[in-house]
Amino acid sequence: MAFTLIGTKIACNLELKSLKTLKMKRILLVIIALCSVTIQAQQVDKAKKLLDEVYAKMVAYNNIYIDFKYNLDNIAENINQETKGNVTIAKDKYVLNYLGATKMYDGSKTYTIVPENEEITIEKKASDDSTITPSKMLTFYKKGYKYKWDIQQNVRGRKIQYVELKPQKANSEVKQILLGIDIQTKHIYNLIEIGKNGTRTTITVNTFKTNQPLSANIFKFDREKYKKDGYTITEM
Repeated sequence: MAFTLIGTKIACNLELKSLKTLKMKRILLVIIALCSVTIQAQQVDKAKKLLDEVYAKMVAYNNIYIDFKYNLDNIAENINQETKGNVTIAKDKYVLNYLGATKMYDGSKTYTIVPENEEITIEKKASDDSTITPSKMLTFYKKGYKYKWDIQQNVRGRKIQYVELKPQKANSEVKQILLGIDIQTKHIYNLIEIGKNGTRTTITVNTFKTNQPLSANIFKFDREKYKKDGYTITEM
């Protein structure tokens, strides 16, 4: 820990940057779950039919736009946070806007853009199985979870059917995941992740649009523009 004012400021900035990056990776993980859990349908016939229908719809879209609300709650730790974000997904690419930052994947590299710090981190496409990338969106939950048909709720006139997923690994930090599916549209309504530490993370889809007209440059990183704007660009 630095003992000068400048050193302390640098340390704080690094800590905030690291925290923001971790939060963006977490929200991306949950959003990927929104688009991918349907592959898990292997055990329960009733759940399998519904999940297969959702999957069939997802893969048929050229692109998906999701505007979402993110809630993080932990009663024991007195944590109650709410924020909003949006993500555009097109096949193997995405742009996620969350916590005042942007995370973009162009098919080969991931760009984390933080305007507040005028910093950009570029990561090359990783080959290890533990890395979450858009190419894994439809197979992310293929292994490692058991699931069952859960309750159905009426939400403002919409019938929402829940499927419960539980990790098979005993050392998982996740206790269970509840996936809410709109019975009529076969779209995801929300996803609730409950951690073993009591933390409850809820992603609620406010807007779900498909096959939208997208800019040709939406997934392109303009390095020269950011250089001119004074951004620090770091390649991992």
